[in-house]
Amino acid sequence: MRTSLSAITPTPLSSSTSISQFISNHPALLMLEKKCTSMADLHKLHANLIKTGLIKDHIAASRVLSFCATSPFGNINYAYLVFSQIQDPNLFTWNTIIRGFSQSSTPHVAISLFIDMLHSSSIQPQKLTYPSLFKAYAQLGLAHDGAQLHGRIIKLGLQADPFVRNTIIYMYANCGYLIEANRLFDENANLDVVAWNSMITGHAKNGEVDDSRRLFNRMPSKSAISWNSMIGGYVRNGKLIEAFELFRDMQREGIKPSEFALVSLLTASARLGALEQGKWIHAYINKNKIELNTIVLTAIIDMYCKCGRIEEAFKVFKASSKIGLSCWNSMIIGLAVNGHGEEAIQLFSDLESSGLRPDDVSFIGVLTACNHSGMVNEAKYYLSLMTETYVIEPTIKHYGCMVDVLGRAGLLEEAEALITNMSIKADAIIWGSLLSACRDHGNVEMGERAAKRLVELDPSDSGSYILLSNVYASSGRYEEAMDARRSMQERGTKKEPGCSLIEVNGEVHEFVVGGISHPRAIEIHALLDELGLMLKEIKL
Repeated sequence: MRTSLSAITPTPLSSSTSISQFISNHPALLMLEKKCTSMADLHKLHANLIKTGLIKDHIAASRVLSFCATSPFGNINYAYLVFSQIQDPNLFTWNTIIRGFSQSSTPHVAISLFIDMLHSSSIQPQKLTYPSLFKAYAQLGLAHDGAQLHGRIIKLGLQADPFVRNTIIYMYANCGYLIEANRLFDENANLDVVAWNSMITGHAKNGEVDDSRRLFNRMPSKSAISWNSMIGGYVRNGKLIEAFELFRDMQREGIKPSEFALVSLLTASARLGALEQGKWIHAYINKNKIELNTIVLTAIIDMYCKCGRIEEAFKVFKASSKIGLSCWNSMIIGLAVNGHGEEAIQLFSDLESSGLRPDDVSFIGVLTACNHSGMVNEAKYYLSLMTETYVIEPTIKHYGCMVDVLGRAGLLEEAEALITNMSIKADAIIWGSLLSACRDHGNVEMGERAAKRLVELDPSDSGSYILLSNVYASSGRYEEAMDARRSMQERGTKKEPGCSLIEVNGEVHEFVVGGISHPRAIEIHALLDELGLMLKEIKL
C-alpha cells in the first residue's frame, strides 16, 4: 500500500545530514527532483510541502524555486511568488531567482532584484551572482549600464574569473560594443571556447562577418557551437554560399550540425532557391531523427515554398502533429506567392477554425493571396476583419498589399487616397507600387506625384527615375522620358546590376550582369558567343 505524502512528518536537516540525504528522506522533494515535469505536478508537490510545513525549510523552498525559475517546465512568475514567501533568503536563493529572470522575457527584473539584494539583505553577492546580471544586460542591449557593473567587478578583483569574464565579453559583443569586447578579449591569453564563441557571434549579429570568420579561423579548438554560430552568422548577413561551403567543411571534420545550424541552412536554401540542398538537409533531419519542432517545421515548409515546390511543402504541413502558428503562416504565404490564391484563403479559413488566433503575419499572407489573384473585394474584407474583429493594427506591409491590389485593378485614385489617409508614413515600397501601377495604366499625373515622393525618400534609388521614365514613354512623352533618365545620371545614380542564381548538381552558381567573377567565366562567355553566332545563322 502506497504511503500518503501528507502523512509523512518532515524531518529537519541536522548538521550531520547532507542535502541529498535530506531530500531522500522526503518523498515530495524526491519526486520534485526526479519526477516533476510540469507546473501541474509542481503545484501538487508545492501544496504538500505547504501542508506539512516543510516549505519553511530553506532547502525545500529553494528546490521549488529552482524548478520554477530555471527548469524548462517552470514558470518565472510563479517562481517570484515562491521567492516572496521565503523569509531571509540565502545567497543560493537570490542567485536562483536572479538567474531565472535573466533567462526570461523580462530580464530587467533580474537587475531590479540585484538592487534589492544590495539594499535589503545582509547577504552580499558573490562571483556566481554576476554572470546572470551581465546576461540580463546583454538581452536588454544595455552595455552602457553593464559597464558600471563591470567597474564593480574590477574593484572586487573578480575579472580574472573565467566565468565572469566570459559573460562580460558576451555582453559587450552582443550589444555591439566590439571595441570593449576586443579589448577584454585581447587582454587575456588563456581564453576558453565560450569567450571565442561570444566574439564570433558578436561580430556576426553586428554585420562584421569577415572579422567573425577571422576569429573562427584563429580558434585553437573549434567546438560544435563555434561552427554552428559561424554558419548562422553567414546566413544572417546574406553570405549564403559561404554558409554552405562552411557546412561542407564541417561535415568533413565529422561535426554534427545543431538544430540552429540546420534551420539557418534551410533559410539559405530558401533564399537561394537551392532545392537540392534543401531536400538534402530535410533528409538529414529525418535520418538523424532530429525533433520536428515548430521552428524546424516552419523552415522546411518555407524552403519548399520558396523553391516553388508547394506540393512538398503541403505534405510536410499535413503530416505534422505539431503545427504552430508560424507553420500556418508560412504555408498560407507560400500558397499565395506561388499562384494558389484560393487555396491560401481556404487555409486561412482552416486556421480560424483550428483554435489558433491569426496574427498580423497571417493577414499578410491572406492579403498577399488576394493581391496575386486580383481579389479586390476580398482584400477589403480581410483588412476590415483584421482591424475590427481581431483588433490588429495594420503595418506598412498590410497597407502595401492593399495599395498593390488596388493598383493592379486600376483603382489608382482609391490607392492614392489610402496612402494619404494611412495612420503611418508611406515608405518607398508603397510609393513604388503606386508608381508601377501608374505606368501600367498610363496615369502620368499621378505617376509624377508618386515619383516625387520616391525621390524625396531616397534620391539615390535609380528605380524611381526608371519607372517615371517608363510612365512617360508608355504615354508617348519621349522627351520627358529622356529627361527622367538624364536627371538620374546628373545625380550620379546608377542602376544596380542584375543578379541571378542557378543550382546545378547541388551546387549554387551566382551570376551578375557584366560580371567575370565566376571561376568558369571565360568558358561561359565563349559558349554564349558561340550560341549568339548560331542564332544569327538561323535568323539569316
